[in-house]
Amino acid sequence: MQTLKLTQIGNSVGVILPKETLARLKLEKGDTVFVSDTPDGLTLTPYDPSLEAQLEAGRDFMREFRDTFHALAK
Repeated sequence: MQTLKLTQIGNSVGVILPKETLARLKLEKGDTVFVSDTPDGLTLTPYDPSLEAQLEAGRDFMREFRDTFHALAK
């Protein structure tokens, strides 16, 4: 666990992420991060949570029509 301080950035307040944290999240300056509410608190991630839901819907669709896709691929 790391303790981070809030700092004034212009008219806003922000958190400076250490270099090690950026490397672990595979983030660089200018990248977008997403903050989500979870039962355990907040989660900071470089992955769009709504995209994961869309991918899962696509996987379900592919599973449901697997035989059809297999036949079409012949």
